Amino acid sequence: MEAYKVHAKPQFNCLSLAFLFLFSLISSFANAEIHHHQFTVQETPVNRLCKTHNIITVNGQFPGPTLEVRNGDTLVIKVLNSGRYNITIHWHGIRQIRSQWADGPEYVTQCPIKPGGTYTYRFTIEDQEGTLWWHAHSRWLRATVYGALIIHPKLGSPYPFQNPKQEIPILLGEWWNRDPISVQRQTVFTGAAPNVSDAYTINGQPGDLYPCSNKGTVRFTVDSGETILLRIINAALNQQLFFAVANHRFTVVATDALYTRPFTTSILMLGPGQTTDVLLTTDQTPGHYYMAARAYATAQNAPFDNTTTTAILKYRTAKTGVPSRPTMPRLPAYNDTATVTAFTSQFRSPFKVEVPTVIDENLFFTIGLGLVNCTPGPRCQGPNNTRFAASMNNVSFVLPRRKRNSLLQAYYQNVPGVYTTDFPTVPPVQFNYTGNVPRGLWQPVYGTKLHKMKFGSRVQIVLQDTAIVTTEDHPIHLHGYHFYVVGQGFGNFNPRRDPARFNLIDPPQRNTIDVPVGGWAVIRFVADNPGVWLMHCHIDSHLMWGLATSIIVENGVGELQTVAPPPPDLPPC
Repeated sequence: MEAYKVHAKPQFNCLSLAFLFLFSLISSFANAEIHHHQFTVQETPVNRLCKTHNIITVNGQFPGPTLEVRNGDTLVIKVLNSGRYNITIHWHGIRQIRSQWADGPEYVTQCPIKPGGTYTYRFTIEDQEGTLWWHAHSRWLRATVYGALIIHPKLGSPYPFQNPKQEIPILLGEWWNRDPISVQRQTVFTGAAPNVSDAYTINGQPGDLYPCSNKGTVRFTVDSGETILLRIINAALNQQLFFAVANHRFTVVATDALYTRPFTTSILMLGPGQTTDVLLTTDQTPGHYYMAARAYATAQNAPFDNTTTTAILKYRTAKTGVPSRPTMPRLPAYNDTATVTAFTSQFRSPFKVEVPTVIDENLFFTIGLGLVNCTPGPRCQGPNNTRFAASMNNVSFVLPRRKRNSLLQAYYQNVPGVYTTDFPTVPPVQFNYTGNVPRGLWQPVYGTKLHKMKFGSRVQIVLQDTAIVTTEDHPIHLHGYHFYVVGQGFGNFNPRRDPARFNLIDPPQRNTIDVPVGGWAVIRFVADNPGVWLMHCHIDSHLMWGLATSIIVENGVGELQTVAPPPPDLPPC
């Protein structure tokens, strides 16, 4: 008996280990929840900038409802389209493992929900936490149809940083004094650049620097000495944005729902689609302080909305009426690329990560604008009687609207004639990408060309900006994945020199990367999520012009590596 008692550590056999694994699995599921929501897409009158407009909203809210879940939870969201336009909803940054049919981009993973129709999106959050968002992924409806998607850690799991006293979602947007769909239609008809927005917004409100906006200006009340978690989302349709809070500094702790090694800064820059989580300590003299956002604009000679949106950080103990106007932060100049570069160069993963070092798919994608020659007339109001276009590797992406299938349906059901798999893996013609580009290279070809790769492929993609029409900072978003950003630079990527400077130890992870103006970025990931995944510029005018492609990742082995059958309520084309 005494001999038995000397065992200080329990001895496990295979059966007991299996039981413990099963118990932990059951416990994990027991803590997970299923969240049921209904999104009703509808027209809602909204007053902004002295006028009332009917806009498309979800549940009558602008911005739409904030969804708060935990890592491991399942969402079941029934979308009822009571509006006048076709619509889809994309859950930006959710990997959609085994739920590819819920990703949402129209004509890529589904046909749109027609007026009067419904579709239920079902997906589980798997090993993700932080700030993401949802938005319409059909034409320009994203201008008003969007909301925050906040993923908290599992019960019992703390944040990897100081626990905040408050958590505040900050959604940056754009506002037009017209129906955004009519702005898009005019742009498509004329071939010219779109009209710029009339205002930027914070949580749907322009702020008191705009006319008739003082009453609706968003105000956040805080106590002195608090630590606040700001969850900042750039939901703007077409514009990168600087963001700051007067007299306060940020500690950046996450981007795109991926934790980062913390660093401090007074200025943020977010491209459309990106999210950034920051800690802010209320350590200033009690008063009123503006939080403000305005454009980071990099396209040469291109018009942009140069206004500034504001909200107010209000200390609870601030004296009434002092000051008469809140303190304004010093925001960078609209073209301050040096500040952007200094900011983005600080991002690191919080620990050493496993970056693919042996590459199976080495891809090189040029990205940028173009011009299409046409007969002068009302449909040719671009520069010198042309139409604007955009492309990757000189292919301007065309959605298969008239084929009566989405790309995922065509792939899953082996439907011919919807797409081809001959997207070029390198530029068809090599040239000085960021230099003086010959006019003969300005016109892309149109096509629904995809690239197919095997499950488990280790992928590297060089994203190279071009000077066709103009160099520009492009926020490139890859659906279904997050990726490592192993390198960035200016000028033309040099495959002999630049890889020596790659960060293969602790590079940041993203789902949307701002490719530097007149420069390049290199991303790496493992293609472990089968399906058809859209890759596109998150400036919606550029997506409309064709700055996109789609990547097919073939099925692997077994059920967990295979695209599931489509749900029975998948909308028909």
